[in-house]
Order: sequence, then C-alpha cells, then structure tokens
Amino acid sequence: MKRTRKIIIATALSLLLAGLTSCTEASQVNYNINQAADNFNVTRRLEVINARTDTPLFELIGNFSLSNNSENELVITVELENGIYKKHYVYLNEYTMYVVEDLSGSDVSPYHYEINVLPEQFQVFELVYEP
Repeated sequence: MKRTRKIIIATALSLLLAGLTSCTEASQVNYNINQAADNFNVTRRLEVINARTDTPLFELIGNFSLSNNSENELVITVELENGIYKKHYVYLNEYTMYVVEDLSGSDVSPYHYEINVLPEQFQVFELVYEP
C-alpha cells in the first residue's frame, strides 16, 4: 500500500515538473510581450473594422493595455504623462472585427497615443445648451 502511494506521488510530481519545464521559448516571449504591453511599454496600432464593408471605424495608435470584458467590448486603457489613466470601450458585434499591430520599433514617448475616429461613419449632430 505504501509503495503504491509513493509511486503515485512520484509519478504525479514528475508529470507536474515536466509540465512546468515544458514551456517553449515562444510561449515565454509571448508572455513577456503581453506583460510589456500591459505595462504601456509597447507601441501598437488597434483598428476596428466593419467586416461587411471593410470600412475602418476606429483607430488607436500608442502604448495601451487591451482586454475584453463580458459585454463583448474591447477595454482599452491608456496611461498619460502625470499618472492619469483613460479608458476607452469599443463594442464588438457580428459585423465588427479588430486587428492589433505591434509597432514597437517606433521611437515615441511611452505616454503617446492617438485616436482617429472616421467621421463619415457617424451621423452629424449638434449639442445645444439652452439655459
């Protein structure tokens, strides 16, 4: 009984150790790039595209962290110079897709970002304040 238990424990430990050491270089590099991007150290371009018409809807260039939430939205967090953070949400549906391109070869400030909204995709409206 004790010998069987020792064999089971030894086998489980060896499988666990093999699983921990079988990390490939590519997966480690991918993890490190993701960490650097989440720490605002990688310059990237995000484009949201209407998949039916191939029309770009939104573009963000800069150092940002990107994630998805449970409402099918992209959550984009940007760090500004004075420790100020801004958050942007992009709703995704069956007609939209997004592409993230790594531009880390650029020499820009870690606080730089740029948003381009293409106005021809939105209806024009005017806000009027009447006291």
